[in-house]
Amino acid sequence: MRVRVVDPPAYTPPYDHALCAALAAAGAEVELVTSEFRHGPRPEPIGYALNDHFYRVGGPLPVKLAQHPLDMLRLRRLPKTDVTHFQWLPIQAIDRHLLPKGPTVLTAHDVIPREPRPGQLGALGKTYNSVDAVVVHSRHGRDVLIEALDVEASKVHVIPHGVFEHLTKVPNPKPLPPEFAAVEKPVVLQFGLMRPYKGIDLMLEGFAAADPDAELWLAGAARMDTEVLKKLTRDLGIEDRVRWVERFIGDDELGAYFERADVVALPYRQIDQSGVLFTALAFGKPLLLTRVGGFSEIADDHGAALAVAPDDLTAIARGLTELLGNPDERAKLAAAAGALAQGEFAWSSIARRTLGLYSSLA
Repeated sequence: MRVRVVDPPAYTPPYDHALCAALAAAGAEVELVTSEFRHGPRPEPIGYALNDHFYRVGGPLPVKLAQHPLDMLRLRRLPKTDVTHFQWLPIQAIDRHLLPKGPTVLTAHDVIPREPRPGQLGALGKTYNSVDAVVVHSRHGRDVLIEALDVEASKVHVIPHGVFEHLTKVPNPKPLPPEFAAVEKPVVLQFGLMRPYKGIDLMLEGFAAADPDAELWLAGAARMDTEVLKKLTRDLGIEDRVRWVERFIGDDELGAYFERADVVALPYRQIDQSGVLFTALAFGKPLLLTRVGGFSEIADDHGAALAVAPDDLTAIARGLTELLGNPDERAKLAAAAGALAQGEFAWSSIARRTLGLYSSLA
């Protein structure tokens, strides 16, 4: 089967790579069509072809937006495939009119925008209904598409997000910076782009109220005003126990942060699923999650995380205290993470299910 996986803005290189490599290993002929990833090195293709088709002129966002419709039209002129699987369609109002001929699939990584622009939800619902199938990563995501966006139920297919095991085997990994490597206390890690919906303020207040003497590491490029958060850190009296890394952290260095962490925390206010979660599972890390989106399914269905109520500072503090103070519980969660990486959330399993979906369309 010939498959074209398309991620125009290169929003999810780790996911693109893992999916394409797994599909290729399962016998498909796969091409990843995307754009240059400007934040750092990306994984080398394994068994699939890589085509930086989009935004070749480069430039700031307005220049890319001007190129996008033309690049979507050029996509139609590429050699025919059995299925085209979009990971992102960034301009919903026009992209649904520019889809290539033949069966099309769209993965709803962000099931519904957290801060939708006027008219965006309507356009998004029409986009989902314009493709032949929509992949979501949780039952929660499926329900949202059907109930909130009126997407045809028969089009929505739940296929789990895979565990990013390839991130544990990166060639020439970089060590921690010396000041981080010297830390002897237990470490709580919150990793990834810093955005308001990720509840960093909740993490700071919950961490301040937790019992164990530990450090909190906040690592990832800032997409919000972190000075407000740093003031909160000072007001809480924990400035000496919080370390900040406000930049993009590439695949070759993220492993050092995850390997060192005793607990990975995702106190999000809103999400369906998260690549950070599936990175933490790959490294066998105990997880503290809030009960939002598909996070609850990781805890309740698979026992691979401790889930607490969102926006509940007491519950976050209690969860941190429990995990940091209980090595047996951390080991139990780590074992559950390892079982998922080898079982339902293994990319070989996901490739089989995805190819089954493709076959039903082709």
